Amino acid sequence: MTAALAQASRVGDAASAALEAVDLRIARAWQVLADVLDPEVPVVSVCDLGIVRDVRLDGDGIEVVLTPTYSGCPATEVIEAGVRSALDDAGLGPVSVRLQRAPAWTTDWISAEGCRKLRDYGIAPPGPADLSHGVAMRFMPSRAPVRLRCPRCNSETTERISAFGSTACKALHRCRACGEPFEHFKPI
Repeated sequence: MTAALAQASRVGDAASAALEAVDLRIARAWQVLADVLDPEVPVVSVCDLGIVRDVRLDGDGIEVVLTPTYSGCPATEVIEAGVRSALDDAGLGPVSVRLQRAPAWTTDWISAEGCRKLRDYGIAPPGPADLSHGVAMRFMPSRAPVRLRCPRCNSETTERISAFGSTACKALHRCRACGEPFEHFKPI
């Protein structure tokens, strides 16, 4: 092997090792973020909710791109602080957080695991968001009532009690079969 080829090989090996280190650091950041819980529903992570849009290197630090569930969400600052703290504690800092509001977050971004966790917690997960009419969120019931399954007994014999639950993104329902109230995460 010529000296030039040997040097090119060493440079290539160093570049491959550097890329692998970047990939490992990003993968580690995603692992850490998978444990950052939503402050309003503390059984789902910010990754389960789909609000972590991207994780990338930013110089010597990590940049996390978040899309809030809605622009006025009061938990956005708490989530941002939790993301920074978790990544700093894992030694992955410095951390910057960028809020990206477009495209707007939708409940379709909640993972299947996130929906399972919501159901296990007693909150009926959202169904698919119906954006066919350009309406992202309904504050009044649609003409065709959606039959929700009770997250406790799985019955479809449920009724809505209130359009709003403990937060604006949830509605309050009751199961007629088991009599238990439950919240439903509204599809948006």
